[in-house]
Amino acid sequence: MASRRSNEPAPGRFISVDTEQADRIFSSFEIRVAKSLLNKDAGNIEALTLLGAALTRAGRHEEALEIDLRTTTLLRNEPTAFYNLACSYSMLDRIDESIAALTKALDLGYRDFNHMLKDADLKNARRDPRFRDLLRRKWGKRQP
Repeated sequence: MASRRSNEPAPGRFISVDTEQADRIFSSFEIRVAKSLLNKDAGNIEALTLLGAALTRAGRHEEALEIDLRTTTLLRNEPTAFYNLACSYSMLDRIDESIAALTKALDLGYRDFNHMLKDADLKNARRDPRFRDLLRRKWGKRQP
């Protein structure tokens, strides 16, 4: 009898999983948890952040935008909050607002330029010439 390596699952011991369905279930769970926390404390930053990310993953971009706007009201000097707001605007093809929020994020110190160039949520904003102009102004000749 051939022996199985210890890291290989035993045949028939695991079920196949629909990863898209699992992601939807997980996002739904995160949304419910975050909303529950916010019902107890409307200013809970961690819950707002969790809710915004979960709504975005669930494709509920209008709702995610509302949460990002609330978050930037509470965290007026947090670059990541404005970066997330730029992403929400971009996902809704509201490019003027996306570029404005991205400008604010960079002014506040956001510096993950490589992520900005790859982030699928900024795809619409990256198509606008102002995106490259903004990077050029903030990054200079070090831009890839």
